[in-house]
Amino acid sequence: MRRYYQGTQLHRARSIAELAELARGRLPHFAWEYLQGGAEEEITLTRNRSGFAQIGLNPRTLVACTTPETGIELFGAQLPVPMLIGPTGYNAMLYRDADIHLARAATARGLPFCLSTVSTSSLEDVAKAVPDVNLWFQLYCLKDARVQEDLLSRAEAVGVKTLLLTSDAVLLGNREWDKRNFVRPQVLTLRNKLDVLMHPRWVRQALWPHGTPTMGNLNPYLPEHSRTAAGAAHFVGAQMDTSLDWDALARLRERWKGNLILKGVLHPTDAERAVALGLDGLVVSNHGGRQLDGAPSSIDALPAIAAVVRKRLIILLDSGVRRGTDVLKARALGADAVLLGRATLYGVAVGGEAGAGHALDLLSNELKLALNLLGCPRMGDLGEAWLHTCRSSRGGIPPCRDHGVAAAEDMPDRS
Repeated sequence: MRRYYQGTQLHRARSIAELAELARGRLPHFAWEYLQGGAEEEITLTRNRSGFAQIGLNPRTLVACTTPETGIELFGAQLPVPMLIGPTGYNAMLYRDADIHLARAATARGLPFCLSTVSTSSLEDVAKAVPDVNLWFQLYCLKDARVQEDLLSRAEAVGVKTLLLTSDAVLLGNREWDKRNFVRPQVLTLRNKLDVLMHPRWVRQALWPHGTPTMGNLNPYLPEHSRTAAGAAHFVGAQMDTSLDWDALARLRERWKGNLILKGVLHPTDAERAVALGLDGLVVSNHGGRQLDGAPSSIDALPAIAAVVRKRLIILLDSGVRRGTDVLKARALGADAVLLGRATLYGVAVGGEAGAGHALDLLSNELKLALNLLGCPRMGDLGEAWLHTCRSSRGGIPPCRDHGVAAAEDMPDRS
C-alpha cells in the first residue's frame, strides 16, 4: 500500500488508514513512532481498535434513505456532526504550524478545536490566526500556581469557554519506543539522524527555517536560552503536579467559570464523583493507549459510565476512532461526541489544513452513509438496540466470534 500511495494526491486516500499510510511514508521514523506508538506492549493501543471491531451493527431494512440528521448541540453550539478535534501535543513536529492548520480545518466545518498545554502554537497564535475558532483548552495541572493561573487567564482572554483537565498523565507512561529512538532527551540516535536525512520534504516542511519547534504556550515561563523542545520538556516534567486529586479538581471548579471537563475517566465511580463535583462533562479516555498498558479500551468502558451519568453531564470519548461507524457506535453506547486525535494528525502530517479537513470529511461522510445503511437516519434515535453485542456479566463487550467480528489477536500489527 505504501508504494501505491507515495507521491499521489491527498484526495486519493479513501480512509483514515490510507491517510496513516501516507503519513508514515512522509515522516521520519522517530516522528512516526511519536505519532503512532503506545505504552509498553501496546495492549491498550490494540484494544482501542479491537474494542470497536467487536461491536456489530443491527441494521433495519426498508427504511427510506434520506439526508441523515447528524447534528448535535454541545455547550450551546450547533455541530454538524458529533466530532471535534481533541488536544494533542508537539504537533509541529509533524507539519509546521500544525495546530493552526487543525484549528482552521475544524472551524471551516463548524467543529470545535481543543488546544493542548504542550502545543507548539500558543493560545494567542491560534486565536489570532483563526478568529472564528470555537477554541477549547486542555490543561495539565502544574505545581507552580502562578503559571497555572496565568495559563487560565490567557485562555479566558482569547475567549476559551471550555476547559479540559487531563488527569491520567501526571506521570508519563512507559513509552519504550521513545527511549529507543533517543540517546538522551531530544537527541536522536545516529540511525534516526540518518533517517531524518532521508526525508528532505519533511525537513523542509517541519524544520525549515526555524529548526526544532518549541511549545508556544510554555515559552513565556522559560528563560530565553531554554525556549527549546528540550527546555520545554524538562519544564513540563518538573512542573507536572503529581499530587493532583479530587480536592485540586474542586478548587479548579471554583476558579473556572466556564465549562469544565475531566479527561481520563475509565471507571463509573470516578464518573459519579465528577457529577457530584458539578463538572460539565467528562472524557472517557485511556490517553490513546500511551499511559497504563492493560487499561480497558475507551469504548468498552463507556457503557458502564453512561449508565451512571444518565445524561447529567456531557460524555465525550476518545482513543481508537478511525471510522464513521466508530462514531456511530460511541453515540449508541452513550457518548455525546468523540474527540479525534491520531485520525486528524495523520491528515495534518500529510497536507496541513487540507489533510486534516480530508480526515474530518472522510469520517463525516462515512457516518452519514452508515446511518442510512443501518436504517436509522436520525442519529438521535441511536441506542444499544442498534448494536449487535454480547454483554458479559461485568458489563463489557466481549468478542462476537460467531458473527465474524475481528478479535484482538486478529488485528494487524500497527507497524
